Amino acid sequence: MSLNSLIERLDLSGHIDSFNSFFSREKPLFIEGDQERHHSYIQALDKLTFNSPPRVGSFRPITSHLKKQGALRFEQIFEVIKVVRYFHTLKNSAFEGIIGEWMHKIIIPERFSEEVASYFDLEGRFNEELDEELFGLSQRIKVIKSDINASMKRTLYSSKITPYLVDTQVHYINDEECLLMRGGFNHVLKGQVVGRTSGGFFYVVPDSLSKNRDQIRSIETMREVKFYEYAKQFSKVLSELLPFINFIDKEFERFDHYQARVHFARSKDLAIIKAQRNRVIKLVEFEHPALHKPKPVTVDFSKNVLMITGVNAGGKTMLLKAILSAALMAKYLIPMKVNRHKSVIGNFKRFEAIIDDPQNVKNDISTFAGRMQQFSQLFSQHDALIGVDEIELGTDSDEAAALFKVILDDLIAKGQKIVVTTHHKRLAALMADRDDVELMAAIYDEEKRQPTYEFLQGIIGKSYAFETALRYGIMHSVVTRAGEVYGENHEKLNLLIERGAELERDLKKKQTLLDEKLAHVSQQERDLQEQKEALRLTLDTERNKLKESYASSISKAKEAARQSNIKSVHKKMNEANDALPKEQVPKQETAYELKVGDFVKYRKSRGTIINLKAKEAMIEVEGMRLRVKRSELKPSGNPPKKRAKTQVHHKIERRSGLKLDLHGLRAEEAEEKMDKFLSDALIDGWDEVIIYHGIGTGKLSYAVKNFLIAHPKVKSFDDAPQHMGGFGAKIVRL
Repeated sequence: MSLNSLIERLDLSGHIDSFNSFFSREKPLFIEGDQERHHSYIQALDKLTFNSPPRVGSFRPITSHLKKQGALRFEQIFEVIKVVRYFHTLKNSAFEGIIGEWMHKIIIPERFSEEVASYFDLEGRFNEELDEELFGLSQRIKVIKSDINASMKRTLYSSKITPYLVDTQVHYINDEECLLMRGGFNHVLKGQVVGRTSGGFFYVVPDSLSKNRDQIRSIETMREVKFYEYAKQFSKVLSELLPFINFIDKEFERFDHYQARVHFARSKDLAIIKAQRNRVIKLVEFEHPALHKPKPVTVDFSKNVLMITGVNAGGKTMLLKAILSAALMAKYLIPMKVNRHKSVIGNFKRFEAIIDDPQNVKNDISTFAGRMQQFSQLFSQHDALIGVDEIELGTDSDEAAALFKVILDDLIAKGQKIVVTTHHKRLAALMADRDDVELMAAIYDEEKRQPTYEFLQGIIGKSYAFETALRYGIMHSVVTRAGEVYGENHEKLNLLIERGAELERDLKKKQTLLDEKLAHVSQQERDLQEQKEALRLTLDTERNKLKESYASSISKAKEAARQSNIKSVHKKMNEANDALPKEQVPKQETAYELKVGDFVKYRKSRGTIINLKAKEAMIEVEGMRLRVKRSELKPSGNPPKKRAKTQVHHKIERRSGLKLDLHGLRAEEAEEKMDKFLSDALIDGWDEVIIYHGIGTGKLSYAVKNFLIAHPKVKSFDDAPQHMGGFGAKIVRL
């Protein structure tokens, strides 16, 4: 399926069109190369402040013309200049990290700047003052035009011509000055008629101005010749710099992909998620962009098949579109509304959306035949994410349940991942016994008699056809009779199918939980066995050490017994005694009963007991009261030293508001201002303030971000809303 067709079927056209408007020039959605690398650059760029690139055209006709040694027009030359100047601005911004390294690798030839770009101003106009001849020609044209204006004014106020003038304004027809005259003007004015009004008046160019106009045309021709010479000169330089132009074109294309995603995400508070190298889809708080105020979708689609059942008009189709849309946008790194921290989206080579009714009268294809034709094409594909809406469409329900059960089994075996919506409880029941099938039902509010547009995993849902018919205006008597025709037995069968599937799901969940607990117990047994083995090894080691120690002592004692000298015997016995392991006798402190008013020592300080409890005590140390453990107190015979009380007066500069303006400050000055500002805000009890730093080159913004990240009292911060400063300000929460 083509990408454009898939986007249309998933109702993403408006979202993609809005995203495409952020590109500097038209391009495909997919970024060639490693998506992991692209995502890292997008994340790095999202942390910086920078302006969008200018609108530019494709370089293909430009490079093709240069290869043929042709002369470019000034407009084409300026397209290249705009791109190079934009990269020059980025390089001067002195970005850090991978973006700064990237910009550092882009070397702009001095020859390009001096021999081409310097001749054009910011609007793309040729700077004629750099060429004496061109400047002189421009001045001559100005003089001649001044003469024409003076001549026209003299003609307008001539007494002979006044009766024939319709008004006293100078009109422009085909870029020529002319007068609006009545009939008979030829008696008093010689001129050329260049137009006529519906009222019968004539636009007349006086012959007296023809000479001046001929002079201007002659000078303009000379100017065009001069411009063409410059165009050839510039084109020659650019043809020699063609490798650089191809390089800068490729880098700009890549940067344009990144900046469009960053600015689009910022404009709508969206998240950019890259596709993971797996087949899991876990969406948390996803909102389809086609819906107005949608209910966020949270779904776990880790298995091969997700079968969605439940009430009519309950959001089953939109859930299917949401899953496929999220996977598609993650593949192309397109911003979306989703919880980026909790969501996981796998990567798929192909997407198939079987949503619309395939019936085609011209080709004599029925609904069911069209569906079979669509399914037949899926068997030749691999690693695809497939969405099928109303899988039973167009044929008998019992036959369809058996047929699609086998079809889904084969597609699963081929590695396809499939989302299905269905009202076939029989098909859902047939698929429910597979471990790789997840059931999900749209929830219906029985009391309010309407769908909630929420979903519950693990169950088969009812279609609520009769309730839906009543909700959309079918008479109650008709619905009642339909229920009688349907019969109580069918209703009981549906309930049994739903209950059976639910019981089977509960059993599988309990079995899974039991397996997890058994695995946990087995792991604990292994851990205990490892601890036992470790203790045994430690015991053996200590036992061997004791044996060696006693053997050494006995050896020294025997040697002492063989000594004839009494002093030598005592010396050897003392060495043997020292070699024996000494028993560690814990020090016993004399018990002391503490009471209120006692002088005690707490660590390195001395104080007085104010209050006593079973395990705690309140003491006063140097004018401060501390709550400490009784076990940490020791009696002290000396009273604590009294220190003179010192009164400290401080004056805090109160702020009149909750904002701080850092415009024009250097990074060091800004950090000092912010430190004092945040301290004052904390003392005053503010929990949210705003800091204005502006956009500028991005250095001050970068310094503000680093300071706020490192500040221990800053909980979080974000860019301010547009009406409060946008990217030039930060909302800081304390």
